[in-house]
Amino acid sequence: MSTSKDGPPQLPDHLRPGYERLRAGAAEILPESSLAEKLQLADQEGRPLRVKLGIDPSGAELTIGHAVVLRKLRQFQDLGHLAVLIVGEFTGMVGDPSGRSATRVQQTAEQTAANAATYFDQVMRILDPDRVEIRRNSEWLASMNLADVVRETSVLTVAKLLERDDFAKRYAAHQPISLSEFLYPFLQGYDSVAVQADIEVGGTDQTYNLLVGRDLQRAHGQPQQAVLTVPLLEGLDGVQKMGKSLNNYVAITEPAAEQFGKLMSIPDSLVVRYATLATDLRPDELAEIGAAVAAGGSGAGTAKRRVAAEIVRLYHGTAGATEAEVGFDRRFREREVPTDVPEFGLPGDDPAHLPALLRAAGLAASASEARRAITAGSVRLNGDRVDAAVLDLPRAELAGRVLQLGKRKAVRLVG
Repeated sequence: MSTSKDGPPQLPDHLRPGYERLRAGAAEILPESSLAEKLQLADQEGRPLRVKLGIDPSGAELTIGHAVVLRKLRQFQDLGHLAVLIVGEFTGMVGDPSGRSATRVQQTAEQTAANAATYFDQVMRILDPDRVEIRRNSEWLASMNLADVVRETSVLTVAKLLERDDFAKRYAAHQPISLSEFLYPFLQGYDSVAVQADIEVGGTDQTYNLLVGRDLQRAHGQPQQAVLTVPLLEGLDGVQKMGKSLNNYVAITEPAAEQFGKLMSIPDSLVVRYATLATDLRPDELAEIGAAVAAGGSGAGTAKRRVAAEIVRLYHGTAGATEAEVGFDRRFREREVPTDVPEFGLPGDDPAHLPALLRAAGLAASASEARRAITAGSVRLNGDRVDAAVLDLPRAELAGRVLQLGKRKAVRLVG
């Protein structure tokens, strides 16, 4: 297979559409030509690729952030390949250190098993259950003895482990790194050996662990897996990675109305990113949304509404998305909450002082005027009158909401 100087590898015509679909929205493909090579090899051998995804059952609720990689896995299934879903019952007890600034609290086997039990129903809302092989990595990791671990880990070096950004930062800051955390990349990588993965998918925070899988496969004389990573989706605040602990998430099992309302609160700067990573919109449709957001005004609001409806439709169907949108409009009309308003970035203070915030956003001429408006009941947050006794609110309760003074002055708070 040849590679063009200005583009992707030269593939047979019947494989190119699938390759382009898989590449769309991916952060990296490592090595660059490996995905095309795997697709062509599978086509020549007349077999499906074994595409691995590991799930660390550290929580019980999946978000649309988790769904980014699951939907990429579904694309492989739609092309006829097999999803090999690794439920990390064993690795879940160690805890993935990726992106952590401190040692992660280890979970018990009972906790990881309980969390994993809830995952299957949620995951199968996205994946095709007829093309899934579900494995628990306790099958091969729990039976390893110390001699096995010593032999297998000889492939890795401490120097290479310290190349990881999170480990490097903690080491430089003299913060503890447990030996079990050093073992985590090996444990995840060995999963690839056990299931003989052709491809592994994961978030960009997993890149190092996925590459360790290639090293271990080579040591075992197996063909090395291709690695495909997807970007991490920011939460509703537009800053931090989506997560329950930050209360900036949309769960895939939430009611349609809740999903739509939350999605309508994202800052305009995230609309294209959500459209790209969390919907099935075509490239030309994504371009339309990008142009509308860039133009601003009512067009940006319409684009956000379309993206919200597309995401809700994935989990609740067309009827559910339509009902959620109608209900959203009805609630906002009844509460007189404007939807087409400018955005204002929240200052860094947490909690935020409302009189100062009203003045900074240009809704009041001074903090004293703002205080009088709050006392008079003229200030609303998403249509709800602000309690005159509450002048300070946490940023988490303000981000994405409409702050309004009277009927004509309003901003949507972001950040």
